[in-house]
Amino acid sequence: MGWQNRTTQCLNTFIILCCTTYAQLSAANGLPDHRYISVTGSAEVTAKPDIAVVQLHLESTQPTSLAAKNNVDQRVNQFLKGLKAFKVDKQNVSASSINTQPNYQYGSKNKREITGYSARRDVTVSLEDISLLNALMDFALEVKVNQIRHIELKSSKAESLKADAIQLAVKNARNQGQILAQSFGAKLGPIYSISQHTQHSQYRFGANRAVEMMADAKAANAPGQYLQENIKFSASVNAVFDLTID
Repeated sequence: MGWQNRTTQCLNTFIILCCTTYAQLSAANGLPDHRYISVTGSAEVTAKPDIAVVQLHLESTQPTSLAAKNNVDQRVNQFLKGLKAFKVDKQNVSASSINTQPNYQYGSKNKREITGYSARRDVTVSLEDISLLNALMDFALEVKVNQIRHIELKSSKAESLKADAIQLAVKNARNQGQILAQSFGAKLGPIYSISQHTQHSQYRFGANRAVEMMADAKAANAPGQYLQENIKFSASVNAVFDLTID
């Protein structure tokens, strides 16, 4: 009888441990220990951009470091001076400090020699009237900007649009939960937990466009070259609902 009692005690202990482990795993996974349904809702909101952040690069190679610096500074100053025509305030412009360095090549005797000096500087402009983007690109050509490094499209209503995307994703999750629950003869119960995935926005325009491309477009009279497409604001949520069965 003693061994039977010990066996019964061991079985009871094992069952308790299994139940405890299951409850701990459920808690660790953020899932309930009763009937539930887990769904992912997603949504996307689109909007026309009304802000363009333009990153420009200017550089020059001259016989002396001072000459290279002066050449870049002259073009940067000319560009900054002309920004008033594009309704750009000073707080919407940033210009990096100038960087100069020597250029080398190896001569006939395999000796490194200085062939000149290069100066570089970057300028970032936030254009709040996006209808002037084409004109700004043309102006950049006139002052001999070497490269358009990047054009980032933004919306002044970005935070509101992100919130709209989240609300639609939540609605989508609930709708999916209701459809699945009804398909299995159950009802969607109260929300148990909800978590949000990382939001992201997609900008469908311009990166690493060289000035030569801009010049070709201008020469070909292609005003549609810089027409802007929509910005996408996406959101997704994970939701866990209780399930009820009549």
